[in-house]
Amino acid sequence: MVKIRLRRIGRKKLPIYQIVAADSRAPRDGKFLEVIGKYEPTKKPHAVALQEDRVAYWLGVGAQPTDTVRSVISGTGLLLKLNLKRKGKSQEEVDAEFAKWQVQREAGAKKRLARKSVRRRTKKEAEAKAKAEKEQPTA
Repeated sequence: MVKIRLRRIGRKKLPIYQIVAADSRAPRDGKFLEVIGKYEPTKKPHAVALQEDRVAYWLGVGAQPTDTVRSVISGTGLLLKLNLKRKGKSQEEVDAEFAKWQVQREAGAKKRLARKSVRRRTKKEAEAKAKAEKEQPTA
């Protein structure tokens, strides 16, 4: 069985992965059939470069992505495009759905950033308050 999985190529404490199509019996960093992308999880936001036509080919011939690779591919929107094409949608419909998906994804990212900044701000305020109380002499 062919799997689409990650192959580590990065140095110590700096992982960089190739997304490869490989036989499921081959070791993680061993023999593979084809390199179809690259994933850099240490960059903010994560950097993903895929050869979309080759990913579509391997998925079309029955290759199974691992959970992590499925998540990475899904994050680029490629799985959405492939599923819409498989359902018989025209290219214009696929493009419209993909654009709508991108807008929703960006809105979600902004919302997460806003929540994160609120948490940081309240944490800093609480730390400052605790520090001020600690420094005040008790009477």
